[in-house]
Amino acid sequence: MRLLVVEDDDAIAEPLVDGLRREGFEVARVATGAAALEAEIPDVVLLDLGLPDLDGNEVCRRLRATSDVPIIVITARSEEIDRVIGLELGADDYVVKPFGFRELVARIRAVTRRTQRPGDGAAPGPTGAASAAAAVALAGGRVEVDTRTRKVRVDGAEVPLTRKEFDLLALLLSDPGATLTRDEILRTVWDEHWYGPTKTLDVHVASLRKKLGDPTLIETVRGVGFRVRTDA
Repeated sequence: MRLLVVEDDDAIAEPLVDGLRREGFEVARVATGAAALEAEIPDVVLLDLGLPDLDGNEVCRRLRATSDVPIIVITARSEEIDRVIGLELGADDYVVKPFGFRELVARIRAVTRRTQRPGDGAAPGPTGAASAAAAVALAGGRVEVDTRTRKVRVDGAEVPLTRKEFDLLALLLSDPGATLTRDEILRTVWDEHWYGPTKTLDVHVASLRKKLGDPTLIETVRGVGFRVRTDA
């Protein structure tokens, strides 16, 4: 597995890279956001936010705009708003310094499990989710979701979703009208041993509602979870 460590502090980066290599990972390291954006796409990116040239959140946004590579943010910024921003920009996980090395390795392996594509080239999807019909129309046909090609269109125009946003929508569509609990969604779309804040689910639902152009399409069942509105 190829990792890209984006970290400008040698005191942090060097022992981290050495430790990851001892775990059997192939590791490349860069110290700037520009170098990260120019690097060959790895299997996982470990991204510091405090970079000397570009803010790490901007690097995350640009990476996510061109690739669905798993991104784990590693930073000293521990406020909830920082986590929410990072996750909203497309990060798959968020680790606050100082962190345990074993925990980081576990998170790397967890994020690759939940984002792994089938080897036969089939379209990816959440574990056990959305083996529903290839195409589903919602909101009177305004929203079209194709689970085979992983494309979503609103009024005929394709709407780009992140990998997690699509997997979340596909899971909800696997049983339209049924309420899925927050724990069920996190276990399926993220991981059965999800380490991160559950706030990430709310962030992804809010982003989906905005991109689909209908805030009522995904309903909140207070205290339980979410469901797709069936009378759309």
